[in-house]
Amino acid sequence: MSIAPESSTRPFEKMSTLTCPHCGQTSTDEMPTNACRYFYDCTGCGVTLKPKPGDCCVYCSYGDVKCPPIQLGDGCC
Repeated sequence: MSIAPESSTRPFEKMSTLTCPHCGQTSTDEMPTNACRYFYDCTGCGVTLKPKPGDCCVYCSYGDVKCPPIQLGDGCC
């Protein structure tokens, strides 16, 4: 589902499915629109995921959809 933030009329995807690179566990979450998520604790194996070098957040590294600021072309969150 595409949603436009209050400050923008451009649509973006608000949901992203994170996949743990250690155990393969997936989790579909609503991404924050006003902050980056730098850490994510895997619900399968408990590993704390951190962004890969060059990525701004865990959604850009492990999600099937990049974070809202990247989708909107605004750069890192």
